Amino acid sequence: MDNLKNRVINGLLWSVVERFALQGTQFILGIFIARLLTPQDYGLIGMIAIFLSISQSFIDSGFSQALIQKKDTNEKDFSTVFYFNLLIAISIYLILYFLAKPISLFYENSQLIAIIQVIGFNLIFSAFSIVPIAKLSKNLDFKTLTKSSLISVMISGAIAIYLAYQGWGVWVLVIQTLLKSFINSILLYTLLKWKPLFLFSKKSFDSLFSFGSKLLATGLLNAVYNNIYLIVIGKIYNANQLGLYTRADQFQQFASENITTIIQRVTYSALCSIQDKQEELERYYKKLIRLSAFVIFPLLIGLGAVAEPFIILILTEKWSGAIPFLQMLVFVGVTYPVHAINLDILKVKGKTNLFLKLEIYKKIVITIVLLATFSFGIKVMIIGQIVSSFLLLYLNTYYTKTLINYTFFNQLKDLLPTFLLSISMGLAVHFAILPIYSNILKLLVGILVGSIFYISFAFLFKFEEAKEVKNLISSMMNKKKSKGENR
Repeated sequence: MDNLKNRVINGLLWSVVERFALQGTQFILGIFIARLLTPQDYGLIGMIAIFLSISQSFIDSGFSQALIQKKDTNEKDFSTVFYFNLLIAISIYLILYFLAKPISLFYENSQLIAIIQVIGFNLIFSAFSIVPIAKLSKNLDFKTLTKSSLISVMISGAIAIYLAYQGWGVWVLVIQTLLKSFINSILLYTLLKWKPLFLFSKKSFDSLFSFGSKLLATGLLNAVYNNIYLIVIGKIYNANQLGLYTRADQFQQFASENITTIIQRVTYSALCSIQDKQEELERYYKKLIRLSAFVIFPLLIGLGAVAEPFIILILTEKWSGAIPFLQMLVFVGVTYPVHAINLDILKVKGKTNLFLKLEIYKKIVITIVLLATFSFGIKVMIIGQIVSSFLLLYLNTYYTKTLINYTFFNQLKDLLPTFLLSISMGLAVHFAILPIYSNILKLLVGILVGSIFYISFAFLFKFEEAKEVKNLISSMMNKKKSKGENR
């Protein structure tokens, strides 16, 4: 138990460093780039996002999760996955290359042909990094991942800013994507010092694919439905509106998905190690849900409250159309950690058949909501996303309740106090910055008021999660301090 806790704290420390250093750097670089580019440039990339996402799902094929979940992985397993991923990546790229013209005709935009054919090389670069990332994640070695990711982001971002100043337009985003994957792959192999064996084991493939195939199907469904709004907005409206929507969605994802990913990357491996210890698994899982919400809910609601000064200050007035989208999309984001962590338990228990079945049901709901809203404008479409997100929470918990005895209503009961406190904080921030004229003062006052309000009331009402977060931060700081003293 103590050993698991130490591994989680150490992994969480480096996962936090990696994600915040990485995403923080990307965020800052992205601001500089977005100020130089236009919403239409981002909209062009948004139009092809679904095709890249589907292609990436085929390349991974659920093998990375299978490698982490399997208890007795060996070099045969890793080498088999490496060669399979590389073969699939090359095949998918060739398909995408020849589909470039039909895709451009669908959107009635000839610019997309060259963009697709060039950015498709990213699939091959990322295929090389899947096995190293799985090996490092399985060992909770996020320190190495941090070094590789951060260096690749900084180099590719610096070059992208230079190209943006030179007026390269949408090609800035294409080249940045390619450089980041290429440099990251080289660094991973250099730091890990791993080479695949010259063999392909059918036995390993069959074993891993029996687990990963369900995740592949799920990944394909997610790839389609996570980007389906981009297809509809890009086709029915225009690249400019799509650019505004994608930028707003990226901001809410920065808070919701990145922090959830930090937690999942560490806890998935840790929970897999105790998958047969039911009582311990249930205890860790319930704590994980509450802690995730306690951190992510206020960040998203707070972001919505300061959306106007935030967007105008960092991206300029030309992006002001993204403000209402961001204010609404944060309510889609609050459900993300609960969705993601509920689904993790199915993977931990090896129930990928249920995982796939659940995803199919959810996509039916999303399709119905989208068909009912797409003709009424982007704002109504986002309202539909909010409604479907909360409806899908019930579906997500249908199977997990039988595995960990944690029902939908029990989860709502645990999460409601945090949600209400976050909403109260958001209202306090809204009214606090209302009379202020300066955007920079609005942002600073909003952050200060929101932080003081949330933390103060969390401790005043004796939220158990506040104490847990405080203890976790103390443990991580002590871990970091002791490592520094040992050097």
